[in-house]
Order: sequence, then C-alpha cells, then structure tokens
Amino acid sequence: MFKTPFNRLSQTSAHFIKTTISRNMSSARPTGLIAKSGIELLTFGTPNGHKASILLEELKEAYGKDYTFQSINIMENIQKEPWFTEICPNGRIPAIVDHDRKDFAVFEGAAILAYLTRHYDPDHKFSFADEDDYSRAEQWIAWQHGGLGPMQGQANHFYRIIKDRIPYPTQRYVGEAERLYGVLDIQLKDRDYIVGPGRGKYSIADIASFGWVNVSYFAGIDLDQFPNVQRWWKAISQRPAVRKGTQIPSKSQVVNEAIPERLETDPEFKAKDEEVKKAGAEAKKLFNYKFSAP
Repeated sequence: MFKTPFNRLSQTSAHFIKTTISRNMSSARPTGLIAKSGIELLTFGTPNGHKASILLEELKEAYGKDYTFQSINIMENIQKEPWFTEICPNGRIPAIVDHDRKDFAVFEGAAILAYLTRHYDPDHKFSFADEDDYSRAEQWIAWQHGGLGPMQGQANHFYRIIKDRIPYPTQRYVGEAERLYGVLDIQLKDRDYIVGPGRGKYSIADIASFGWVNVSYFAGIDLDQFPNVQRWWKAISQRPAVRKGTQIPSKSQVVNEAIPERLETDPEFKAKDEEVKKAGAEAKKLFNYKFSAP
C-alpha cells in the first residue's frame, strides 16, 4: 500500500483527478440523494465513472430513459461519508440508486452495466439476448474489471504521477497494460466491436473498456501500436451518447482528444510529458522490456 495524501484516498486517484477535471463544477457539496424517481448516478470524471454515464446516455437516447447525476468529488472524500457508503460500502464511484425499484442501490461499474441493461434495455441494443453472446460480454467485462482497469491505473501512477521515479514498476505496469491492449487488438483484428456475431455489435462489453482506452495516452500507451484498438476507439468516441457521457459530471483534460491541444497550449504539461516519456523509455531499456501479447 502507498501512503495517501488525502484521508483514505489513493495517491493515484488524487493526482489523476487533480490533473484531469476542469474546474467548472458546482460548488455545492452533495450531502445525500436528491432524486425521487428514476436513476440517480453518483459519479466523477474517471474511466470507471464514465462506464455508467455513457450507458445512461445511450439508454436516454435509445429509450428516453432520463437520469439524475451528482458529482462526487473524490478529492474531498465525499465517497467516504456515511450517506455514500450506505449506498456503496466500498467508498468508490460510481454508484447508482434506482428510485423506481424501491431505491435499489448498485455499486461497481461492471455490476452497474449489467443491472441497467437487465432492467432498461428490453430490445438488447447494448446487451445480448443470445446467452452465449451475453456470456462472452461478461467475460470481456471481467477481463477489463480485473485486468485492463487495475493495470492501467497502476501505469498511470508509476508512469505519469509518482514524483520519485521507480523504473521497475514503471515498465512493469506500462508493459502489462500494453500486453492487455495487445490482447484487445487481437480480438478486434476482424471485428468492429468486441462481442457479437459477424463483426460484432456495440455493447456494454465495449463501454466497459472504452473509458480506459480513452485515457490511454495518460498512462504511456501509444495507440498507434494497436491499430485495431485505435480504429475501435475512434468509432466509439464519435457516438453522440459517448461524447455526452464522457463529460459527466464535467469535462476531462486527459481524454486522448484533449491531449494535442494541451501539448500545444500548456508548456508545463508539455515539459512534464516529455519528462515522463523519457523516464518510461529508460525504464523499459533498463529491464530489457519487450512487448508481447497475449
């Protein structure tokens, strides 16, 4: 475990949010639930948070299913307050409360994707009626939940955030994140989407991983190395609901599309980016890192 600069808030999360979220959020601090009906989303602008907001925007566009959201600023440890931990015992975002089903609460992004499609996607526009395809979607969501998310999260920390560079974990976690991108690249070789017949169908399997791929640059992952993933990412990022969902609760500054402008207009960010790129390359060279997948 690493020491945390905020009460029970991971150093990775703290610095990630500090550098990613624009300052256009309401100053009102959430103190409890505010809706009486529909889905209430408690979230922040992280890859995990975007899983829920993207799907909710897709359901809104497809079925007219509206929702309410509150910004849970994890820099302020709102997610550790008793009212929140009653909803999410783990003290993490995102979480939802379904006021139309006796205020039923769901936490963990993977579980939220499953819950929302089970109850509010009757036409299986973002899920699957076929049991085998549904199982395949579950497998890829589990792959993201246990692999891509945790490994890329550690890559964020050791590649981009940590002040005192430690070469071994830098190359270890960036390398493992790259391996996982390689796995996804292989899956997408002859497909447009991760799961489904033929070339696949856009679904919660894609939504689960998209949020992380959408911030790949921040973790030192070069999408040019993974052309099938890059093609997939570009196609999904153009969906109107995805563009809306990735701006809930506010606009992020480290999604891939924001990086070119930051490099051009933010000298401090550009200098830091050059520094971490150099350190990352040196770490790989020091330990004779060679990419391979799977």
